[in-house]
Amino acid sequence: MAFPSPQTSGRRRAAYGFALAATFAAAFAGVQSTALAAADTPAYPCTTLRVVSPYPPGGTTDILARIVAPGLSKRLGVPVIVDNRGGASSNIGTEFVGRAKGDGCTALLGNNTGIVINRSLYKLKLDPTRALAPVGEVASVPLVLYVNTALPASNVGQLVDLVKASPGKYSYASGGSGSPQHLAGELLKLERHLDLIHVPYRGQGPALSDVLAGQVPIAFETTTALAPQLKSGRVRPLATTGAKRARALPDLPTMQEAGFPGFVIENWYGLFVPAETPAPLVQRLSDDLNAVLGEPDVAAKLAEMGSGDVRGTPAQFRAFIGKELPYWESLVKRSGATVD
Repeated sequence: MAFPSPQTSGRRRAAYGFALAATFAAAFAGVQSTALAAADTPAYPCTTLRVVSPYPPGGTTDILARIVAPGLSKRLGVPVIVDNRGGASSNIGTEFVGRAKGDGCTALLGNNTGIVINRSLYKLKLDPTRALAPVGEVASVPLVLYVNTALPASNVGQLVDLVKASPGKYSYASGGSGSPQHLAGELLKLERHLDLIHVPYRGQGPALSDVLAGQVPIAFETTTALAPQLKSGRVRPLATTGAKRARALPDLPTMQEAGFPGFVIENWYGLFVPAETPAPLVQRLSDDLNAVLGEPDVAAKLAEMGSGDVRGTPAQFRAFIGKELPYWESLVKRSGATVD
């Protein structure tokens, strides 16, 4: 805004003064309106919201939890703490939240492993689809088939030939039995009749660390967790598992393009609370989560990870999970995957 010069006429100075006063009045009215809106929103009924990540730090679930936590804290008006409770392919953290009080103070940043896949592999102490209430989906990202740079394979075909030439010699890592990364490896074995050993870890972070160290040469990982290593050239990507090429890796072929028709696997993630959580609280969390996911900086981070806009209502997320159950049950049976 241009300020008037000392030569400005009295009339113009007066007009300017009235305009300035009107501007301040409008701004004050806006502040009052915002304050009233905030006053209309009831205080969140917890001093802290604990978001459990059922994996160790470093994996995609943990990364996503820490991306949404600051925004949720700001909107809810309470601290949001990410609590890593890894182990048993996410079953420990998932069960912890499933048994927690439904008071809105404890939530789970879960994924398809703990919510729908493990039901076909483990004798669970509780059924996540019954013990947990869906709040909203957070992200959905493809996997990347990658290898340690010491492995002499630059594409999927070369990798298959290498493994076939030495049955039982090579292994692949995953963040735990039943994870999409595990099932992707089993599907690779099934499609090409490969003798490839599965090495499960307590999370994708430790699995990635051992591939980087050369302890295990092959793995599948999300574009999210693998991004830093891809940029630094510490691993060699061979293909992605999405239905189309990943936005972050446009030059990398999909598994379908590499000669594996129908090989499409994506990892999805969402926020959950104990099933007995009152519906108004679930809706409050859903609304605030959607608002956070729509913030430009958060949306940009999710896009970099390869996730599109997955915002929706709790009912829509529940219906989506219902459709996912038979898909993953079928994949477990078809691949012959077992708990190692």
